[in-house]
Amino acid sequence: MEMLLFRVWALLALIPFPGATEETFEVSVWPDQALVKLGQSLMVNCSTTCPDPGPSGIETLLKKTQVDKGPQWKEFLLEDVTENSILQCFFSCAGIQKDTSLGITVYQPPEQVILELEPAWVAMDEAFTVKCHVPSVAPLENLTLTLLQGNKKLQRRNFMSLAVASQRAEVTINVKAQRADDRCNFSCRAELDLSSYGGGLFHSSSAIKVLRIFEFSQSPKIWVSPLLEIGMAEAVSCELSRVFPAREVMFHMFLGDQELSPFVSWKGDTAWANATVQAMETGDQELSCLVSLGPMEEKTREPVHVYSFPPPILEIEELYPLAGTDINVTCSGHVLTSPSPTLWLKGAPDLPAPGEPAWLSLTTREEDNGRNFSCEASMEVQGQQLIKTTAMQLHVLYKPRLEESDCPGNQTWVKGAEQMLACVPKGNPTPALVCTWNGVIFHLEVPQKATQNHTGTYCCTATNQLGSVSKDIAVIVQGLDEGISSTIFVIIVALGVGVTAIALYLNYRPCKIERRKLPYRQKEKNKEQESQFAVQQAEKCNAHNC
Repeated sequence: MEMLLFRVWALLALIPFPGATEETFEVSVWPDQALVKLGQSLMVNCSTTCPDPGPSGIETLLKKTQVDKGPQWKEFLLEDVTENSILQCFFSCAGIQKDTSLGITVYQPPEQVILELEPAWVAMDEAFTVKCHVPSVAPLENLTLTLLQGNKKLQRRNFMSLAVASQRAEVTINVKAQRADDRCNFSCRAELDLSSYGGGLFHSSSAIKVLRIFEFSQSPKIWVSPLLEIGMAEAVSCELSRVFPAREVMFHMFLGDQELSPFVSWKGDTAWANATVQAMETGDQELSCLVSLGPMEEKTREPVHVYSFPPPILEIEELYPLAGTDINVTCSGHVLTSPSPTLWLKGAPDLPAPGEPAWLSLTTREEDNGRNFSCEASMEVQGQQLIKTTAMQLHVLYKPRLEESDCPGNQTWVKGAEQMLACVPKGNPTPALVCTWNGVIFHLEVPQKATQNHTGTYCCTATNQLGSVSKDIAVIVQGLDEGISSTIFVIIVALGVGVTAIALYLNYRPCKIERRKLPYRQKEKNKEQESQFAVQQAEKCNAHNC
């Protein structure tokens, strides 16, 4: 298509005007304005209106090749055009030579636009540089560079004042870092406007760069006990204050060569890491915390001392002895404890010599059941006094007992009230208690609504693996109704005295009724006789005004 246009233009140029002579011939060149991309070729057509032209051609420093010709035109190919130049096209006609010139402009679009942030991480309130440059572009005077922060234009520059020969464009600004600039996008846009040369608009943009702002003004602090016990899990932490952005702080914690696994947290401008450390070797060691943020990195160290102090060993010769047994109790330090601890055994008469165990001997009694023994070891580590204690309980075995304080032989119930038989046996192992009333097992754990029928003697037996013991319990049921006459009250008192006398009498024959296994009628007869005896005693008491 371009060749066709060349030919049409050439033919039109050769059409002679009326009255044209050799003296008035013209020389022309196509295109009349040449814009060539760097390194590409250009087709040039020279023509004349002379009917019979003489010598003709073009003069240029560029590499040229004649590719076609006609009576009044010639066509040339200019290859590898790399710089601006002026081409001369000439024709001679009847011994007269004329020429015309063609200005060739080489252009190179801004294909590579480079943005630089220096540095990429900037400390707050410090300056950073944003630089944009285009390594190769032409013509430079038609280029415009624009620096952008997001969509905001920071600076716009053209290059009209630079030498035409220059092909490098650059724009630079310095900015003071603020927190609001953190994670901002920076870019650069290049525009080459060739409309004045009959061309178009070329534009290109750089890759986006993200600016990071940080504040790192303090050293991290380690929180750890100066003493660590071997094998024991201890909590440690590392804290960094006045840091931004706190959530991006990275922590690495070590005990010697052992790396820990911290859990990182942050709040406001403070970040911290919590970890659990478990030392496996004794001696002086070092806990270190390495903190990093962007280009910043700082390490803090704290000395720690790892010691071994297992609990002391408490030994009771027999943990479950019978009452009256001779036993030894020994308190000694663990073999892994270093240096040897000071020992103290609760109840021991004397303190042992350094490095020696503490001990005591005793003959077990019933009162020793449940007695606690404690073995205490103390030692000094790095000027700090450490104490550990081991405790054990002695269990003395003895037969059951039914003591008066816990199982009264005489008990008074209130008529109509919910009552329970009060009897708690002693013994180890804990005895099982069974109480019978009138040959029937009495439920000790179920409250009974007291009536006169509950008056009588109960036989209770406590049993464990070491033996058993029995006891009779006399129960009297009394009424406490308001407004009762004095006479009835006296009778009741007398009746109570009589029943008590009977109960005391029966108390000398424990469980007599149970052991003889009286038949039912005999039991009823006995109850009737006891009632009559009580009434008689009450009448006598009333007659004598007692």
